[in-house]
Amino acid sequence: MQRIIIDTNILISALISKGIPSLIIDRLIIENKVKLCLSNDIFIEYLEVIGREKFSKYRNFKIKADLVIGLLEDISLKFNPIYKIDELTDKSDNKFLELAVESNADFLITGNVKDFTIDKIKKTRIVTPSEYWNKYNPELKH
Repeated sequence: MQRIIIDTNILISALISKGIPSLIIDRLIIENKVKLCLSNDIFIEYLEVIGREKFSKYRNFKIKADLVIGLLEDISLKFNPIYKIDELTDKSDNKFLELAVESNADFLITGNVKDFTIDKIKKTRIVTPSEYWNKYNPELKH
């Protein structure tokens, strides 16, 4: 089964609109067609970003976010990366690369192509949501 990591922007996109990020979470992660890899540092970032006041303008955002984050915490594979990586300009994003290496994930899905300037680390491909959905989605019949 594929192991994936989702950047925080994918989680937020899924919570505020229907689209590929919400399909990845609803149809693949929650339905257990892929395994989400998670570290404590990334989970803390998810919670911090979800708690930002600017998202309160979206109807039922907090209720939906609490439900989804609880599900993701319950069903994800947990890792505690040991090795530090200093690869990206935005140093706070290095924790996603550290998790990728530690978890041996197949994909790191991010909408942040500005800061994720590499396309692979070890075996983990770094892809956009549409690239993942259209090329690597396990629901596709290859």
